[in-house]
Amino acid sequence: MYVRRLELVDFRSYERVGVDLEPGPNVFVGANGVGKTNLVEALGYVATLASHRVATDAPLVRAGATTGVIRCAIVHDGRELLVELEIAPGRANRARLNRSPARRARDVLGALRLVLFAPEDLELVRGDPAERRRYLDELLVTRMPRYAAVRADYERVVKQRNALLRTAYLARRAGRDRSARPVASEEPPAEGGSDLATLAVWDTHLARHGAELLAGRLELVAALAPHVTKAYDAVAAGRGAAGVVYRPSVELAEPVPDRPTLEAALTDALAEARRAEIERGVTLVGPHRDELALTLGPLPAKGYASHGESWSFALALRLAAYDLLRADGVEPVLVLDDVFAELDAGRRERLAGLVGGASQLLVTCAVPDDVPVALVGARYQVIEGEVRRAG
Repeated sequence: MYVRRLELVDFRSYERVGVDLEPGPNVFVGANGVGKTNLVEALGYVATLASHRVATDAPLVRAGATTGVIRCAIVHDGRELLVELEIAPGRANRARLNRSPARRARDVLGALRLVLFAPEDLELVRGDPAERRRYLDELLVTRMPRYAAVRADYERVVKQRNALLRTAYLARRAGRDRSARPVASEEPPAEGGSDLATLAVWDTHLARHGAELLAGRLELVAALAPHVTKAYDAVAAGRGAAGVVYRPSVELAEPVPDRPTLEAALTDALAEARRAEIERGVTLVGPHRDELALTLGPLPAKGYASHGESWSFALALRLAAYDLLRADGVEPVLVLDDVFAELDAGRRERLAGLVGGASQLLVTCAVPDDVPVALVGARYQVIEGEVRRAG
């Protein structure tokens, strides 16, 4: 798989730009702030319908414009697919496949398999659990696009359930919910009030959708773990053993239980957490509370890994995703955004050896000498609002 052409209209800093890309290495060179990352961010958006840099779509649209457009031609197995996305902050985004309107924007998921490593990925090691959950979910959707709907359904349920619990919590604090009991009571507050009457219904939805998402994550981590260990060993030249372990918010008797077992476990955990949830006004059980634990030897990577080890671990997570997707039979596009400048000479050469054979590799850099000579291929000069083929 590779991207043959990328076109942007009113996306980030680009009013209009078109770039013809090649299989193999493609290196974009330019000073900081001229728009190199904007190019690969656009491709990442096509692959995941999200930016790796910002949480909302508004910053993706060029200042003064109302919508932005990403258009890319993807070649796979000798056939070309044109994907077009119209980004409209505050409204539903629109998508087209081979110029035919798609029913939903998420129907384009799976058209482009892409793995992107960027400086922001250091947060996968040093940041909050939400960063690692997002990494898992995006990889899960890339492998099996149907999980986009599962993820959306689960997030909708958690949002509705949290709103219900929050309303009840505020009502109790204000003394308006007559069903509330003293905190000192050994019994949970009554659920008969109007604010909590439908909580059991949302419990059922959360357990069902949460079990599906949890099952997908557990299966994914089981498949991913050996690739992480191997990738870290290759990048760090054997300096420590990296591992990943999924830690759910519910007790599980088996490493990868079936879905009915997971649904039952979530149902039981919700019942046990009911009092605490009502008192705190938030959902305390489910995949949104889970953690992907990263370890280096016997220690957790977070808090113990050095800067270089953290970089190597973050890189290993992306390379492991790349290897896992490639093992599925479709080699993804690999993107390294401003990565080589952060690595020492040894790590640069080892990384070049690992990625040099990718079907398509996109690299951004400010200094051409940062990119190992082994990654010869198409070169582009990026200047404010313009991309020129340089070699």
